[in-house]
Amino acid sequence: MSVGNLIRRARQREGLTQAELARRLGTTQSAVARLEAGRGNPTVGTVDRALRACGHVLEPRSRRLTEEVDETLIAAQLRMTPAQRLARFETEYRQFRGLAGDAAASRRRAA
Repeated sequence: MSVGNLIRRARQREGLTQAELARRLGTTQSAVARLEAGRGNPTVGTVDRALRACGHVLEPRSRRLTEEVDETLIAAQLRMTPAQRLARFETEYRQFRGLAGDAAASRRRAA
């Protein structure tokens, strides 16, 4: 979940408008809107203050990455449309077939 979505959900759970949250933070409604939209790069302190203003607390957690799965690759694939994924698969398949053919030719020459 993005930081913006986290703040938006906390604000909505508490029944606050962006303007009400902005008043609690001493900022403007447009600044809260930018924060919730994911524009900018808020500090952990800013996120913590926004969540506390909504009656929530930021609890950072750490977990060990599984070595078998690269979640960044999965996320990149999910951002692509099905047509883009298919086109990428077809390109990679052609490249693989080319490499396999090159390897077979090398083995024949060596024999």
